Amino acid sequence: MRTEYLVMAWYAYCIGEKQAFPEIARHRKPVPMESVLGVSGNQVFLYPASDLAVIVSEHNPTETLNQKSGVDHARVIADCFQHSTVLPFRFGTVFNDDESLRKSIRSNQRQFLGNIDKLRGKTEMHLKILVDDCCAHSLDKHQPAEGVGREYLSNLRENAARTRERQTRARAVSFQMHRLFLPLDEEVSCRLTESGKMVLDIAHLIDRKYVERYQNKFLSTSALMRECQMQSSGPWPPYHFVHRLTRQAHAHPVAAVHAQTPGASPAIHIPQPVAALA
Repeated sequence: MRTEYLVMAWYAYCIGEKQAFPEIARHRKPVPMESVLGVSGNQVFLYPASDLAVIVSEHNPTETLNQKSGVDHARVIADCFQHSTVLPFRFGTVFNDDESLRKSIRSNQRQFLGNIDKLRGKTEMHLKILVDDCCAHSLDKHQPAEGVGREYLSNLRENAARTRERQTRARAVSFQMHRLFLPLDEEVSCRLTESGKMVLDIAHLIDRKYVERYQNKFLSTSALMRECQMQSSGPWPPYHFVHRLTRQAHAHPVAAVHAQTPGASPAIHIPQPVAALA
């Protein structure tokens, strides 16, 4: 007896390699993943699509996604990452029906397969580095909405000089981390905190077989760089690098994760030293 899956919509977590999931080798319909529950506690399925497997769960579009949904989203992707190279979907990606899911995978299949090849055997590591703000002793001055006087122009020059000084400091730390860890690729962002520190968030793409070596390098580096506070986490699925490689899929996001806290200081731009997979 053939089972039909009638759903209002599919919530999408990631794309994996079909060969990594033997349970769908001879199936054309979604197959439940044993003991894996996703957003809203819904059963997670392996949806076969040619040489790919799309990891999805049934979804009611009227349901509101929240912070717990984001945690569930990441947990399912991490579980799949134990078995296969994965291309994570952004949190809140929903396909309205079977046809929209198949159409999206079919139209982007070559790109998805190419991205899996580029990311096979690789993982993402995170560094968070707190650096004393070199300009904390002199807080930025806010110019009035109107003004062309000498003090106004002087403040503009001072603030511009502080911004350049911060960029130089952040860039130096970023390049130093690149030389020490030698990642295959990296993504770097920097922001200011109210306590007068700069926070560098660095994502490194490395070979999975070198995770232990990377962690040992972190321990020795954090012991040497006492002027910085360093934290490391991972290995993670290659979130940052998938989103760089993959164009927006033909799906409708129903929610989004806001990375920047309301009221936070603007980010500091840091040029990237490499872009190996761009």
